[in-house]
Amino acid sequence: MDAVVAEYIRRTVLRIPRSEIGKMLALWGFLSENQLQSINLHQLKENLSQEVVQLCEENGATIKHAANLDIIYNYTYRDKKNWTVYKMTREGGDENVIFDFVDFKNKFKTSLRLLLKNITITFKKYEDNSLWIRVAWGTQFKKPNQYKPTYVVYHSQTPYVFISHSIFKSCKAMLFQALLAAASYSEIHEMDLRSRCLDSLKDIVFKRYNQNVQTFNPQPLQERNSALENVDPRIIQEDRNKKETIRRINEEDFGNGTLPKLQYAQYKLETVFKSKPELGILNDKEPFRCLVKFSSPHLLEAVRSLAPAGLATAPLSRLLTCIVPDAKNSFKITEKKGGFSHGHPHQ
Repeated sequence: MDAVVAEYIRRTVLRIPRSEIGKMLALWGFLSENQLQSINLHQLKENLSQEVVQLCEENGATIKHAANLDIIYNYTYRDKKNWTVYKMTREGGDENVIFDFVDFKNKFKTSLRLLLKNITITFKKYEDNSLWIRVAWGTQFKKPNQYKPTYVVYHSQTPYVFISHSIFKSCKAMLFQALLAAASYSEIHEMDLRSRCLDSLKDIVFKRYNQNVQTFNPQPLQERNSALENVDPRIIQEDRNKKETIRRINEEDFGNGTLPKLQYAQYKLETVFKSKPELGILNDKEPFRCLVKFSSPHLLEAVRSLAPAGLATAPLSRLLTCIVPDAKNSFKITEKKGGFSHGHPHQ
């Protein structure tokens, strides 16, 4: 077994939490049942990794086997990476193209290997109809760097691709070319929708979040008394109605189900300062630029809680409530005559 393969398998095993090593090696399917049973999972992790490497050497493991184990690890712990969503389009908008897995793999590999000789490409299909692609990039003179691969998640019969990048711009162009050729699309563009939670990104672009959001149906106030917070009897009816209005508006904007998990939203502002001509200041036509970024472990839940907590006025700005419907969490706000627009997302 190649020393590079042995070292990569050893490091991959060391990344796996001890309690999950046995399960993940079984999912890998490369070691026999007897070999799996022989592994002492309670020894020092370094020794454990060396034992796994020795068994892999007995079986003649290759970089393909090592890459497959890496995909299984990253599929299980997919929220450890930063994911960006891309959308592909076809000329004429024709979406009636039948997906063939074997044909896709062959076209993808052929396209990349015509451009770059030193490259490792690994595929793994999952039951949720997702195809995981791992690409380790080399150069014309260097072998592929297995420690900085690109991960691509593609759902057949959809135009969306989820990519975790570890590549240079030149490699990105080659990757896009291969994806377009394999999936029979003509163009690809970034949606400016990013998160560490891959499943939440899928919920947004596939509109699956609606399944968790219940439609708001107004009920007589007295029927909801038991569901409302304990209200001090001295609070006047006007305050109670205000709370109810905030709750209703909040549900209309966000629903009352589980929201997709995003870690940030950013807004790039480009506008011009205006002042009276006689002051002679801030009349430069060059736009003022700044970037505002909101961060949270669960941004949308945090935003939804602002108005009920009294930290913001309902309804919230559309710049905050349109993140999920517009499938964007990065915006560019530019000045227009008579107001502002938040058209194109920040690139």
